[in-house]
Amino acid sequence: MRRSHFALVALMLGFVAAAGIARADEAAAWSALRAGQHIALMRHADAPGGVGDPPGFRVEDCATQRNLSAKGRADAKRIGARLKSEGIAVEKILASPWCRCTETATLMELGPVEAAPTFGNVVVLRDQTEALTAGARAVIGKWTGRGNLLVVTHGANIMALTGISPASGEIVVVRNSSAGRSEPVGRLRLD
Repeated sequence: MRRSHFALVALMLGFVAAAGIARADEAAAWSALRAGQHIALMRHADAPGGVGDPPGFRVEDCATQRNLSAKGRADAKRIGARLKSEGIAVEKILASPWCRCTETATLMELGPVEAAPTFGNVVVLRDQTEALTAGARAVIGKWTGRGNLLVVTHGANIMALTGISPASGEIVVVRNSSAGRSEPVGRLRLD
């Protein structure tokens, strides 16, 4: 009985510690975005249907791709509203040319959205992963704006850039270091 009691207490302490770490991580992300000059890497909102796109999809034809669900569209609007209500200055918005990314960025209503092919889906374009990731690193590394750069892309792209696998609609905030690398600052789950 004592062993199971000890295991239960240890498990509960683990959950409390994890919640504390998550809150600190979130606080750091908000603080960084309020300060400006950071990069917010966001995975597109909810788009059911697994990973990648159906066979025969075309980037220029949304009807052939995995697209946002009603929940995903509502989440994108809610995330944009939350960023506005927190006073986050978004100076520039880039998005993968995939429809679920451009639609997420547009529905957030934070400003004009520019399609950026270097943030294209590395799962589908796996033969171009190195080149796309290098191009994305270059774009991020050059960010010197006073406000924040918002990039709406795919989970696998964010994983390749940061080592973090975000949930749909999650934002990973990074900063450029003096060593020329992007360093994760914190994460925001706003959906």
